[in-house]
Amino acid sequence: MSKTALIVIDMINTYDHPDADQLLPSARRVVPVAAGLLDRARRVGVPVVYVNDNFGQWRSHHGELLDTALAGPHADLVEPLRPDEASLFVVKARHSVFFETPLSYLLDQEGVHHLVLCGQVTEQCVLYSALDAHIRHFEVTVPRDAVAHIHADLADAALEMMERNMGARVCDSAELWT
Repeated sequence: MSKTALIVIDMINTYDHPDADQLLPSARRVVPVAAGLLDRARRVGVPVVYVNDNFGQWRSHHGELLDTALAGPHADLVEPLRPDEASLFVVKARHSVFFETPLSYLLDQEGVHHLVLCGQVTEQCVLYSALDAHIRHFEVTVPRDAVAHIHADLADAALEMMERNMGARVCDSAELWT
């Protein structure tokens, strides 16, 4: 079996963007599930890599992004997913976790060939990251209950595309590291 890493996408978030009101209900459902997934991954020694948007803050680093999100009105969605000391962190500027980031290099150095993607937004960053992982020959798993969406219909279509077109395994998070 390939070495696996859990990739947490854009969950360190202030929810201060135009579509946040549409995202928040789904994020509220996903956070406890993703927190459980994180706990299980850490318990069995699966590396956890947070890949997070920098929100245009080009002088920021992961600690500042976390502090800003924890000081915001939706800290309750960030606190349960807080990175621990062993977590790795990559800052991104665009949708895919791979686009102009060192993630491919980091995963190669760690010997990772299988990615479990959780986070937000299913029909945007998760979809584009799954595609970029697929074209880089990574195995991909997406736990459907650990990804948040803005538009449910587009999220369903995105999950179907990941499964059909990219060979991703789409499953429930309870199937992972139980």
